Amino acid sequence: MNIRNLFVIILLTIFYFSCGSNSDQKKKHFSIATSDNKVKFKLGETIKANIINAKNFKIDSVTYILDNKVTSLKNNFNYEEKIDDEKLGNHTLTAQVFYDGNMDTITKKITFLNHTSPKLYSYKIIAEYPHDIKAFTQGLEFYRDTLYESTGRKGSSSLRKVDYKTGKIIQKKDISKEYFAEGITIVKDKIIQLTWTSKEGFIYDRNTLEKIDSFAYNKSKEGWGLCFDGDFIYKSDGTEKIWFLDPDTLAEKDYIQVTTNKSVKSRFNELEWVEGKIYANTWQKDGIAIINPKNGALEAVINLSGLREKVKQHSDLDVLNGIAYKKDTKQLFVTGKNWNKLFEIEVIE
Repeated sequence: MNIRNLFVIILLTIFYFSCGSNSDQKKKHFSIATSDNKVKFKLGETIKANIINAKNFKIDSVTYILDNKVTSLKNNFNYEEKIDDEKLGNHTLTAQVFYDGNMDTITKKITFLNHTSPKLYSYKIIAEYPHDIKAFTQGLEFYRDTLYESTGRKGSSSLRKVDYKTGKIIQKKDISKEYFAEGITIVKDKIIQLTWTSKEGFIYDRNTLEKIDSFAYNKSKEGWGLCFDGDFIYKSDGTEKIWFLDPDTLAEKDYIQVTTNKSVKSRFNELEWVEGKIYANTWQKDGIAIINPKNGALEAVINLSGLREKVKQHSDLDVLNGIAYKKDTKQLFVTGKNWNKLFEIEVIE
C-alpha cells in the first residue's frame, strides 16, 4: 500500500467517526415543559408536563420515565403524576418522543421536597460521663453495655472498646497511619468501619478487634457515617445521599437524598439508628438531624447549641460528633471531637 492510499484511508476513517459523533450530538426537536415552568414539587402535589413541539412534527407516541415508573401515551401527550410515596431529592423526568420513524430522548431536572418544615427539638442533660479528650470521635455505638468508638486523623486513628461510665479504654486497636478512620456500625459479631477518602472500609471481629476483611466503595463519594437497622447498613458520604448497603456483601444497593420542604441537604456525618429513624450529625452544626429512611425527609432537628460550652475548652477542641443509642434502656448519648465529656441527653419536643 502506497503512502497516498494510506493517507486517504486515514482521512475517510476520521470522517466516518466524526460523522458518528455528530449524529449522537444532534439537536433535539422537542423539549419538556412543566406547568408554570415549575421544577420543585412538594409531597402531595402533581407534576404536570407536556412536550414542546416547535416544528410541529407528527408525534406517534411519548413514553415518560420517572425513576423506574414508565408511562406511555399515544393520544394525549400531557403527563400527570402525583408525588406521593416517591423518594425526595433530585430526579430526572425523561421523555422518549416517537415521530416519523425516529425517537428523541429528552430530559428535565426536577426536585421533590417534603411538604412540612422540620420540627425543632431541644434537649435536657440527664448525666455526664468522662470521655478521652484526645479522641477525635468519628463513630460511636453501643453493643449491650460496651461503647465502641472510632477515632480519626491520619496517624492517630483507632478503634476502641470503652467503659462509658468511667471513660476507661478497655481495648484499643490502632489503624495504619495512612488511613483517616470514620464511622462505625456493628452487625452481629462484626464491626464495620469506614475511612474518609481512601475509598476503603474495614471489617473487624467484634470480640477481638482483629481485622478480618476489607471492602471497596462503589459510587459513594467518601466515607463519613454508618448505622444499621437490622436489614440494611446506611452510609453517609458527605453529599446529600445516604446509601443502603447490603450487610453481607456491603454492596451499595440504593440511596435516599436528605431533603426539607425547601431544599436538598448534605454534609451528614456520624449516623445512629434510633427507633425507626436515622439520627445524623451535620458537620459543623450543633445539632442532630432526624431523617425518615424511607424517603429522605428531614423531619426534625435537635438543637444542641450550648453543649460544647460545657466541656473543657482547649486548642484542639472540635465539633459535635458522635451519637450512640442504648436501645434496651432507650438512652441517647452524644459527644464531640476531643471533648472530655460524654453526655446522656433527653430530647424535648
